[in-house]
Amino acid sequence: MAKVLIIEDNESNLYMMKFIISKLGHNILQAKDGIRGLEIVIEETPDLILLDIQLPLLDGYSVTRKLRENDKLKNIPIIAVTSYAMVGDREKSLEAGCTAYIEKPINPEIFIKEVQKYV
Repeated sequence: MAKVLIIEDNESNLYMMKFIISKLGHNILQAKDGIRGLEIVIEETPDLILLDIQLPLLDGYSVTRKLRENDKLKNIPIIAVTSYAMVGDREKSLEAGCTAYIEKPINPEIFIKEVQKYV
């Protein structure tokens, strides 16, 4: 059973991800902004982070860069789960340090496959 942190400010997206992750049998941590997300990563050291890019206080790109700079946290897989789906957005997420990228709206089959790759 893995510890999965979901950093997402949209209630419906958060609900869907929590529902799927709980059905997979994993423990869920959650944050609704980038600053709180970083605090939880430091406190809890999750096994996987599901990260929205467009967040209040600190965006997902900045969260990812800060985590990748920390030797204790830099190897935690981060999946960007975002509505940013324009040409180049996937690359921008990966360049920031995300491990993988999932577009919103979430396709449950793709979401489950990606999560299972990393936990």
